[in-house]
Amino acid sequence: MVYLSQFQLLPYNRVSDYFAEEVNLPLSMGSVYNFNVEAYKALEEFTAIAKQKVIKSKVLNVDETGINVNGKNAWLHLVANEKWTYFYPHSKRGSMAMNDMEILPYFKGTLCHDHWKPYFIYQCSHALCNAHHLRELQRVIEQDQHQWADKMQKLLLEINVATKAAGGQLAELVAEKYYRQYREIIKAGEKECPSPKIRLIADIKKRGKIKKSFACNLLERLKAFEKDTLRFMQEVDVPFTNNLAENNIRMTKVQQKISGCFRSMAGAYIFARIRSYISTCRKHDLAVTTALQMLFQGKMPDFVYTDSG
Repeated sequence: MVYLSQFQLLPYNRVSDYFAEEVNLPLSMGSVYNFNVEAYKALEEFTAIAKQKVIKSKVLNVDETGINVNGKNAWLHLVANEKWTYFYPHSKRGSMAMNDMEILPYFKGTLCHDHWKPYFIYQCSHALCNAHHLRELQRVIEQDQHQWADKMQKLLLEINVATKAAGGQLAELVAEKYYRQYREIIKAGEKECPSPKIRLIADIKKRGKIKKSFACNLLERLKAFEKDTLRFMQEVDVPFTNNLAENNIRMTKVQQKISGCFRSMAGAYIFARIRSYISTCRKHDLAVTTALQMLFQGKMPDFVYTDSG
C-alpha cells in the first residue's frame, strides 16, 4: 500500500480498490493512511541521519515547488546531492521555511540553485544553475536578437565541454582565458543593451525605479554573479546546472496531477519523509520494494550508517 500510494502516487481510493478487486482484501482508505503513518514514524531515525548527511555535503542542490494543501498554496522544499534526498513541506517559500528545515543555516559547502534570493542569506558558497541561464539567454536571442546573448550562450556551453574534458576542473590559465572572454561579452552587452538612465516622457510622472528590460536584468545579473555562474569550471564537485534538484522534485508535479491536493499538512509531511527515503534508497541502487520491506521489518539499509554523504 505504501509502495502504490507513495511511490506510484496512486490516490488512496484507487489503492483500496486494487486490493479489494485484485487481492480480495477489502481495506479502507483509512487503512492505507495508517500504513503510511506507520512508515512515517519508522523513518524518524532516517530523517535525523539524512539531515546530518546533507549538512556535511560538499555541494547541495536545492529547489522548491508549489503544492496544494487542502485548497491552500504551500511549498515543498528540496535539498539533495548525488546520494541523499531530503524533502520538507512548509506554508512559506522563503527563508522562514529554510530555517525551519534546519539544514541551510548550518551548511558550509556550495549551494547550487536558480538564483532565488532567499538562498543568498546563507553563509556558504553559491553556484548558479546554467541551464536557467541558457534558457534565459535563448529568450533574449529570440525576442531581442541581441548578439551578446548568443555569444554568452555559446561561451557557457564551450566552457562546460572544456571542463568535462579536463576532468571537472580547468587549469588556472585556461580559466582566466574564459573569465576574460566572459567579461568582454558583458562589456559588449552593456553597449548593446544599456541600462535605462532616464524615463520616457510618457512615464515621467511615475515614481520608483526605472523598469529595466528582461535582457538588461539578465545582463546585470550575469555581471554581478560572475564567480557564482562560473564556479563549476574550477571546483570539481560543482555541477554546471541544478538539474539534479529539478529532476528530484519533478515527481511532485506528477503527484499533484494524479492524486490532487494533500488533504492536510500532515499528509504532506508523510509524503515528504517517505519520498526522501525512497529517493535516497534508489540513489544507492536499492529497489523500492526491498527498501520498504526492510522498513516494516524494523531495519535500515546499511548505507544509512556507512555512507559518508
